[in-house]
Amino acid sequence: MAGGKVRVIAGIAKGRRLKDVPGTGTRPVTDRVKEAVFDILGPELEGKRFLDLFAGTGGVGIEALSRGAREAWFVEKEPRALATIRDNLTSTGLGDAGRVVRSDVFHFLRNTMEQFDIIYVAPPQYQGLWKRTLLLLDEEQSPATGLVIVQIHPKEFEGLALRHLVLTDQRTYGSTLVAFYRRSQADESGPVTLDAGRQ
Repeated sequence: MAGGKVRVIAGIAKGRRLKDVPGTGTRPVTDRVKEAVFDILGPELEGKRFLDLFAGTGGVGIEALSRGAREAWFVEKEPRALATIRDNLTSTGLGDAGRVVRSDVFHFLRNTMEQFDIIYVAPPQYQGLWKRTLLLLDEEQSPATGLVIVQIHPKEFEGLALRHLVLTDQRTYGSTLVAFYRRSQADESGPVTLDAGRQ
């Protein structure tokens, strides 16, 4: 299988090229952004359950598995993307630790009983999907038990009134903004309004 422009950066599948989704509707996470995010995560990733929402090529979840995540789930509804994720899991030898779910992200989040330590959200741009997703993950009964990472265009970002998730870091890499939210242990303190943090 011919590889695309995106590769696995580190770990047991380092250097493997990942297949692109046919067509132009999917924007793979660039190597620069992916490397920066996983450098920030560092050893926190080891042994964790990882959820890749709007998974596209599956590149983020596959990077997580390569670097030591125990398990990664990939949620995607587009048939060509689903086939690409399965191909990429097979070509990297990480298929046994990956689970591919054909579903609308919002349906999945409302109905799953699973919980995940780290959740990555990289939806199509300029549709407000990141806000809808984050608000669902902010609910009391949520699949998010630890860290939620949101990848959007910087112009999309805005502060949200959240009760259980707290913005802890925010980085900008060219035309990509990555925001890190953590599940708060002080939920009884009430809603926290978040403004745009540092860039």
